[in-house]
Amino acid sequence: MLDSPVEIVAPREQQAFEARTYAKVTWRIVPFLMLCYLVAYLDRVNVGFAKLQMSADLHFSETVYGLGAGIFFIAYFLVEIPSNIILHRVGARLWMARIMITWGIISSGMAFVTTPTAFYVMRFLLGLAEAGFYPGVILYLSYWYPSHRRGKMFAAFAAAVPLSGLIGGPLSGFVLHGLSGSMNYAGWQWLFLIEGVPSIAVGIAAIFLLTDGISKAKWLTAEERALLDAEIRADSTHKTEQSLRDVFTNGRVWLLTAIYFCMICGFYTVGFWLPTLIASTGVTDILKVGLLTAIPYGAAVATMLFVSRSADQRRERRWHLALTAVLAGVGLIMSAAFGSQPTLAMVGLTLAAMGGLSTLPLFWSLPTAFLGGSAAAAGIALINSWGNLAGFVSPYLIGYIKDLTHSANPGLYAMAGALFIGALLTFAVPGRVVNR
Repeated sequence: MLDSPVEIVAPREQQAFEARTYAKVTWRIVPFLMLCYLVAYLDRVNVGFAKLQMSADLHFSETVYGLGAGIFFIAYFLVEIPSNIILHRVGARLWMARIMITWGIISSGMAFVTTPTAFYVMRFLLGLAEAGFYPGVILYLSYWYPSHRRGKMFAAFAAAVPLSGLIGGPLSGFVLHGLSGSMNYAGWQWLFLIEGVPSIAVGIAAIFLLTDGISKAKWLTAEERALLDAEIRADSTHKTEQSLRDVFTNGRVWLLTAIYFCMICGFYTVGFWLPTLIASTGVTDILKVGLLTAIPYGAAVATMLFVSRSADQRRERRWHLALTAVLAGVGLIMSAAFGSQPTLAMVGLTLAAMGGLSTLPLFWSLPTAFLGGSAAAAGIALINSWGNLAGFVSPYLIGYIKDLTHSANPGLYAMAGALFIGALLTFAVPGRVVNR
């Protein structure tokens, strides 16, 4: 009779040491990265709040706004891949600092825009400055955490997006409401000036607080560095080093790019249009609009952390991603169908934020499960740059449709359809490859 298989369990002391080590790493780098992304996302989408005054002051149409909001991603697309490769080669510390300082300066400069052309140019320059930040952080976290730990870390980092809405919504409403006309500047000008400064400060702090990798982490003991390095090496055994050519011709990478494009359609529909959609339900007080945006973003924080933790624990990625995308699509449809009923519209927008914002950390567990080394740097940047073109398409399309039909509803239905397509495409990715 065969003996029953015996499960080899690591000694309790080793498990405790591992837990302490990862806790130490997490508290050292993740809160700071969250702060970086919080101010980055605030600078990226504060144009959505500025629009509430800016469009009237400068006589911008919905199409002009949508094009200006989206043109950021054309620049982002052009330099994303080289930016991520540079980060991989020179290290995160200096490159992240460069990104944040330049985007903070340009974001503050948005306060002096007076024409559509200037609006387009400044948004384009902001995209050039910020390109590489998000995929750079995704790559950076993959240097520290093995696959089965990344979902929670991606979610903790990405939680900065709804947190920026939770904090930035009321703050933006207060600035637009309280500082309008102060020192002869409009409220939207104060918004850009005030919200650009933290990015510059955080960029300077990055030089002193970020560490380029495990081997350079002097704040870890030799034993802790050895543990982390062994975990990363063990996690990389199933990955094969690929050339840039291999990455660009990899069908699985392009499939993931298509999925990401669909997810971004929902993500930035919430990011750029949430204040306008809330205002369209009949809320006229700008301060109240800012406060109400905190509801969808607050719900999104909880959803993002819960779903990503579940995906890590179950080591299941596809169903979690697909269902959150469907939730976002249903929310967008509901917000459009019940736009004249503020309570139901807010429920729809809250569901859209919960699902749409949660798709990103869930998605990035997929490509990082099989891409490693320079292939990861190029592959993550490729997916992010092409996928983020949806950040151009979705705001421009909704703005154009709204000018054409005097309703945002057809655009919202289109974005919901993109989310449903992305959910279906998720199941074309082999579970054995990504469920780690």
